[in-house]
Parts: sequence; structure tokens; C-alpha cells
Amino acid sequence: MTTHQRFRKFNTKEAYPEQSLDNDVCMAVRAGNTVYLRGQTAMDLDGKIVGIGDAAAQAENAMACAKVLLEEAGSRLAHITKIVIYITDRAYREPVYRVVGRWLKGVYPVSTGLIVQGLAKPEYLMEIDIIAEIPQD
Repeated sequence: MTTHQRFRKFNTKEAYPEQSLDNDVCMAVRAGNTVYLRGQTAMDLDGKIVGIGDAAAQAENAMACAKVLLEEAGSRLAHITKIVIYITDRAYREPVYRVVGRWLKGVYPVSTGLIVQGLAKPEYLMEIDIIAEIPQD
């Protein structure tokens, strides 16, 4: 018996053809009432990079993708319990957090923010990791 569902399966060699990878992953996993999303970035759900050079536009894309993925897994943005935001420059903190804050107004997840040297693609300026818990009602 499967204890979880996987949504939007893909292989990293498709998403990152410039890298020598061959990993089977997915964009979302629902385990019971918990939904885990892969890090959302400037890559849209069709594999195109948007918002090159614009951290706020990348955050907007990341949150729009997160909304779709959560809904596909039976969840909503309102169910988000934890976020981790990675940015590649401290200057991106305000524009990224403004966008995320607008999408999550009234949700009150716990949040961790990290400044990192780089992300999976050099075009990525930010990434958000999301966990949601679907209420039992």
C-alpha cells in the first residue's frame, strides 16, 4: 500500500540538460495530510526560466507554481506551515519577501531565510521550499 502520492514526476536530466544528472524526482509529494513541494524558483511548470535578473519576478513565478502544485495535491496556500527562502544576495531579501508576503497574507507559516552562494542554475536568484498540512475537517 502506497503511503504517499507523487505529483508531476520528472527526471533531472530533462530539467538540467547542461548537468550530468539522472535522478527521478517529482514536484510535489503528499504523505497523509502533509504536502512537500520541491524548491520553487524561476523555472515555471513548463520548464522555462522566467524573471532573469529580477528576484521579485522569480518569487512571483515561484509562488504561482506553488499554488498550482498545492492545489494538484489537494492543498491550498492557506495550508502552508513552513517556508524556507534561499536568496543569492542580501539585496534580494526585501523584493522576494514582499512578494511571498503578499501571497501568504494571513497564513502565518514559520519561516527561515538563508543567503546562499548559489542555486541549481546560475539564473536562479531565489528559491522557496514549502511544506503544507491539510486540515482534517
